[in-house]
Amino acid sequence: MSKSLRRHYDALCQHFQTISHFEHFSILGDWDQATMMPKGGSEPRSDAMATLAKHIHQLKTQPDLAEHLAAAAQAPLSAIEQANVREMNYQYHQANVVPAQLVEAQTKTGYRCENAWREQRKNNDWQGFKPNLEAVIALTREEAQIRSEALGVSPYDALLDKFEPGMTSEKLESTFGQLKTWLPQLITQVVDKQASEAKVTIQGPFPIEGQQALSRELMQLLGFDFDSGRLDCSSHPFSSGVPGDLRITTRYDEQDFTSAVMGTIHETGHACYEQGLPKTWRGQPVGLARSMGIHESQSLFFEMQLGRGQGFLKQLLPRLNQQLNTHYTQAQLANIYSRVNPGKIRVDADEVTYPCHILLRFEAEKALIDGSLAVADLPDFWSSQMQSLLGINTDGDYQNGCMQDIHWTLGELGYFPSYTLGAMYAAQFKAKMESQIGDIDSLVADNQLTKIIQWLEDNIWSQGSILTTDELVIQATGEALNPIHFQQHLSGRYL
Repeated sequence: MSKSLRRHYDALCQHFQTISHFEHFSILGDWDQATMMPKGGSEPRSDAMATLAKHIHQLKTQPDLAEHLAAAAQAPLSAIEQANVREMNYQYHQANVVPAQLVEAQTKTGYRCENAWREQRKNNDWQGFKPNLEAVIALTREEAQIRSEALGVSPYDALLDKFEPGMTSEKLESTFGQLKTWLPQLITQVVDKQASEAKVTIQGPFPIEGQQALSRELMQLLGFDFDSGRLDCSSHPFSSGVPGDLRITTRYDEQDFTSAVMGTIHETGHACYEQGLPKTWRGQPVGLARSMGIHESQSLFFEMQLGRGQGFLKQLLPRLNQQLNTHYTQAQLANIYSRVNPGKIRVDADEVTYPCHILLRFEAEKALIDGSLAVADLPDFWSSQMQSLLGINTDGDYQNGCMQDIHWTLGELGYFPSYTLGAMYAAQFKAKMESQIGDIDSLVADNQLTKIIQWLEDNIWSQGSILTTDELVIQATGEALNPIHFQQHLSGRYL
C-alpha cells in the first residue's frame, strides 16, 4: 500500500519538474524583453508568452493532479517531502481557481501594457497609458473576484496571497498602523538633524563602463557566482532567472553613480538568495524561495543593512575611486548614502522615507481592486497621498508619479507590501545575527563577510520553502515578525 501511495508522490515530482522547465523559459522571455528584444518584437512576443503562460497553467491544472495530491498526502513521506506536497497543493489551488482563458488574456494585455509603458513613461504620456492600465486593472479585478470566491477572503487579500501566502490586509493594516505611529516623527527628526550638515554634491560624468566594472566587482564581493548568472542593463532594475541561471539588471546614470551601486547591491541580494536555495530540491516547489517578503528581506539586507553600513562603505571606497577615478572619502560616502531626502521615486528613496512609498501603493491597490478608485483618478490620488506622506506635489508629473513602477503594468497588485515587510524582516534578521556572530559593520570592515553570508545560508537560503514564512522567521530569530527591530534599526542609524 505504501509503495502504491509513494508512486503518486513520485509522479508529482516529475510533473512539477516539467513545470519548472517551462517556467525557466518563461522567465528568460521576460528578461530578454526587458534587456535585448527589439521594439518590433512586442506583438509576437506577447502572443508567444501568452501561449506559454496558458500551457504552464494547463500543466498546473491537469485533472489527475487532484488524485495524485490526495494520495500523496497519505503516503509515508519525510518532513521535507510533506512540505513539498504542501507547496504543490498551494500551486495547484492557486492555478485552478483562474480559467486558462483569463491567464492568456492577462498575459497578452500585461505584455502590451508594459511594452507601451516604456515609451509612454519617458514621454510623460498619461493619456496614452491610461487605457492600457484600465485594461490590466479590469482583468486583475476579475481575477481577484474569482480568487476571492474560491478562497473565502476579500478580493485584495486573494491577490496578497499570491505573493505573501497567509498575509491579509487586516494584518498589514495593523503592522503598517504601528509604522505610522512613529515614522512621520522620525522623518522630521532626521531631516531636521541633517539640515545643519553639509551635503556632499555628486558631480559627473561617471563613465558607464566604469560603473559596470564597479557593479561586477561589488557582486563578486557579495558572493555572486558569475558561472551561474550575469549582469545586464534595463530601464527598471530587477533580478530574475532560476538557481543556476540568474539574470540581474541594473540601470546607469552617467551623472550619478549612487543609484547603480545600490540598485546592483539590492538585486544581488535577490540573486544570492536564489543561488543559495537547496540544490537537492531544485525544480520542486519546496526548493523555491519562501515568499516575496522574505525575498525582499534578502535584497534589502544587502542594500540597507550591509550596503549603507560603515563597514561596507569602507570596502566600497577604494573600488569606487579606482573604477570611477574619483577621490571620495569614507565620510563623504557615508554622507551620500545616509542622506534622508523625501523624493518622488520609490527605487531611489532612502530607507527612512521608503515605507511611505509603499503605504501609498498599498492604499491605492486596495482602492483600485474594490472599485472605490478609478484608474482615471489615480494621478490625483497619488499627488494627494504624496503631499500627505512626504510633502511632495506630483501634479502633472506622471512619469515620476503614478507611472513610475513596472508592477501594475503586469497586473501585479498585492506585491508592493512585500517591500516594507522585507525591510522589517531584514532588520529582525540583523538583530538576531548580531546577537550570535557580532557587529555586522565590524565583520564587513574586517573582510569577514563570509560569516554573514553563512548565517543567511544556514537560516534563510538553505531552507527554501520547507517552512512557512512565520515558521522560518521564528526558527531564525526566536519570534514572529516584530516591527520594533525596524524602528530600532532606523533610529540607531539616523538619530
